Amino acid sequence: MNSVPPMKALFAFDAAMKHNSFAKAAFELHVTPGAIGQQIQKLEDWLGTPLFTRSIRQVRPTPAALKYWAEIQPSLLQIQQASTHLRLRHVSEVWLSMPPTLAAKWFASRMANFLTFRPDITLHLSASTALIDFERDRVDLAIRYFDGVDPSLDSTLLYRDEARLYCSPEYAAKLNLQHPDDLARATLLHTTLLPHWNHWFKRYSNLSDEQIAGIACQHCDQSILAIETARHGQGVLLSSAILTEAEVKNGSLFEPFGMRLPVSKGYYLVHDRQFSLRPSAATLKAWLIDLAAREQ
Repeated sequence: MNSVPPMKALFAFDAAMKHNSFAKAAFELHVTPGAIGQQIQKLEDWLGTPLFTRSIRQVRPTPAALKYWAEIQPSLLQIQQASTHLRLRHVSEVWLSMPPTLAAKWFASRMANFLTFRPDITLHLSASTALIDFERDRVDLAIRYFDGVDPSLDSTLLYRDEARLYCSPEYAAKLNLQHPDDLARATLLHTTLLPHWNHWFKRYSNLSDEQIAGIACQHCDQSILAIETARHGQGVLLSSAILTEAEVKNGSLFEPFGMRLPVSKGYYLVHDRQFSLRPSAATLKAWLIDLAAREQ
C-alpha cells in the first residue's frame, strides 16, 4: 500500500467535515455528492476505519474522523494557501474587500484613480459586512472597521474615526436646532457602526437619562440607509466623516453643532500576517496608504 493517503480523498474528506454534508462538500468542490462519497470510501479503505455513519439524507463523522480531521486540517489548509499564493504570485489581479457603505460612499469615487495609476492590474472589489477569513476567502486585502488588534493580521491604520453628528440644513431649521438639548424633539438614526448616542448625549447635552430614552429613533442595519434617511430630512445620525463627504460637499448634510465624539475604532487596511503580499496586492496596499495620508 502507498504510504501516502490519496490527496484527492483527503480534500473531499476535509470539505465533508467542514460542512457536515456530502452535498455541500460536492458544491464547494464542483463535483457530485456521489463523487464525494466515493472519495470518502477510498480514504476509509486506505485508513482501515469508517469515517462517517451514513443514514438517509444524513452523515455523521465518527469519533475517529473528528480526531483525524483535527490533526490533518491545519496541514491541508497550509497546502491550499501556499499553492494558491504561488499560483497567483505573478497574476496582475488583486482582491479587495470592505464594508458596503465604505465601498459606495468612499472607495467608489477613488477606484478610477487606482485603475488609471495601474491599468495593468485587475481589481476585484467585494463589498460585504461579513468578517473576512483570509484562510478561507479569496481576498488579498481588506479594510476593516475595528480597533486594529488582531495578532493574525498585518494592520495599518488608514483613518482614525470619530462620531460626528449630521442632519440636513432643512431639518435643523425645521426643529430650530441651536443646542444639543434641542435634539429631544428630533429623530435619532441608530446604526451598528457608531452606536454611541448615549455617550454623545452624556458628553454634550444636559438631558436626563429619561429624556434621552424618550427621544424618537429609527434603526438602520446599514450606515448608507441612515445617511440617505438623514439626507432626506428624516432625522440626525452619527457617522464617520469619510462616509458623508459627498453629502457635506453638496450641502445636503452638515454638522449643526460641530461636536465630535472620539471612538476607539478606525478603518484599518489588513491582510494575513503569515504570507507576504503578491506584487499587485502590495502595489494596492501602498497606494491606499498613500491616499489616506494625502487626504488627511
